[in-house]
Amino acid sequence: MRAPYASDPATARGRQVREEESNFRSCFQRDRDRIIHASAFRRLKHKTQVFVEHEGDYYRTRLTHSIEVAQVARTISGALGLNPELTEAVALAHDLGHTPFGHTGEDALDALMQPYGGFDHNAQAIRIVTSLERHYAGFDGLNLTWETLEGIAKHNGPVTGELPYALSDYNAVHDLELHTYASAEAQVAALADDIAYNNHDLHDGLRAELFSETEIAALPIIGPAYAEVDATYPKLDPTRRRHEALRRVFGVMVSDVIDTSRALLAASGAASVADIRANGAPVVQFSPALWADLKQIRHFLFTRMYRAPSVMVKRAEVTQVVEDLFPLFLNDTTLLPKRWQPDIAAAPDKTHVARIVSDYLSGMTDRFALQEHARLFG
Repeated sequence: MRAPYASDPATARGRQVREEESNFRSCFQRDRDRIIHASAFRRLKHKTQVFVEHEGDYYRTRLTHSIEVAQVARTISGALGLNPELTEAVALAHDLGHTPFGHTGEDALDALMQPYGGFDHNAQAIRIVTSLERHYAGFDGLNLTWETLEGIAKHNGPVTGELPYALSDYNAVHDLELHTYASAEAQVAALADDIAYNNHDLHDGLRAELFSETEIAALPIIGPAYAEVDATYPKLDPTRRRHEALRRVFGVMVSDVIDTSRALLAASGAASVADIRANGAPVVQFSPALWADLKQIRHFLFTRMYRAPSVMVKRAEVTQVVEDLFPLFLNDTTLLPKRWQPDIAAAPDKTHVARIVSDYLSGMTDRFALQEHARLFG
């Protein structure tokens, strides 16, 4: 049964370009399906999560991460009586704006784009779904509902202060009410992102041998999970033991969010999705105790994985790729593919040219960026 504060497709605010709705799918289902079929979504297959995509077949990419986020988000959304289709749409779209090489590529591109408005992957996701996907006859982008766009833009909370240009430009013509919290569905997608990467980064870090199971067993949540597995399944082979322990870690995080958020939703007195937006604080959260434990785990991952010497060497290499390609394309836009040339020709100034170059470069996959760098620089 849906909660009164769940987003209802029957009362959705609609799309920027009016369309006749489907007889078979709700508007949020159509949003989810359009995202899945988008070119930008397919490209996530070859974009870094932590490890550069070609470093191993078993490491997560942005695509597998997004699928895992959507799975977690559906579970939590269903338990809280929310709309699972809207939750899934936001979860699947939340990383569409990422550059090649993950946050390393984003940091490099943001630094290069500072004279032209900077770069932000959440804002870029809005630019992709409202402009850069160009497949439909009646509009640019995917023409998603207001609720899905709102969720993509502010699933991490209200967006205030100086806005990234990609978000500011769109918000000027289609107000996403950036000063408020997003729907509970979008808030679920944000927490599902945290759950997914905390869990799978432990998996990937162990597989890469950046740390050991003995080391992570000293951490909160993880240690008790290993102890439970050892008590239940003594002498289990190492691969199964790892999987059983980390799936329990996963379960602890999901259960905590569900229990904590049920209490917060009840305490809020929310009777509509408008009440959720006006609540003044997120209604989907970890408990303070679990959040304190997760901060310890995140600190461990930061020092032992995200800033591991081998990862830092690769970060330096791929940063150089971005730093080489951006000025090359900016100073010689004829190097961009033909389909980008009409936009370049219409650009009124260098700032807009730089933003088009940023669109092109940020859309590259890891492998294509490396191939282009090798082709152009030898």
